[in-house]
Amino acid sequence: MSDSPTSTGPLGRAVGGAGADRAVALLLRLGAADIAHPGGTLLAHLERVRDRLAAWGARPALQLAGLCHAFYGTDGFPTALLPVDTGRAELAEVIGAEAEGIVYLYAACDRKATYPGLAEADGVFRDRFTGALHTPGPHLRRDLAELSAANELDLVHQDFVFRDRWGPQLLALFTRFRPLLSRPAWSDCRTDLAP
Repeated sequence: MSDSPTSTGPLGRAVGGAGADRAVALLLRLGAADIAHPGGTLLAHLERVRDRLAAWGARPALQLAGLCHAFYGTDGFPTALLPVDTGRAELAEVIGAEAEGIVYLYAACDRKATYPGLAEADGVFRDRFTGALHTPGPHLRRDLAELSAANELDLVHQDFVFRDRWGPQLLALFTRFRPLLSRPAWSDCRTDLAP
């Protein structure tokens, strides 16, 4: 079954489909609507990240990954909705293997070790869960950069203290990521993070 748009996000692009509906149902069941997060709840944040990715023209799997990117916690948000060791199959059943793979990549990213070389073809990714090192292909590096930008820009829009504190570092980071980012993503990074 393919994902077909069922709703319109705040950024004006159609998002949703059966996979998104199942993902939201799982997020609700696991309490994402009750977890505080800048701008309201974790669920609201996840939906805004998905909507931003959709506005940038991201493919459905990346949009679903944006909606689910915090399922295993992240390097910057430790609260996990599912345990990474036993929850991957459950999430893959809901959103598909490709989207779940992006969710895992995002959650497993040791940012301090990975981000400095992410834009390089031979940049090494460090898995914070296992300690394993590998070099993701260009497609996955682009997905990771795009999802990272969508996530951080949502935080910038929801929390001005966060923007004031981290805006310059984020602009420097996304400037390094620029070869990996879509034009709309880079445009938003430049506009939203410019001093």
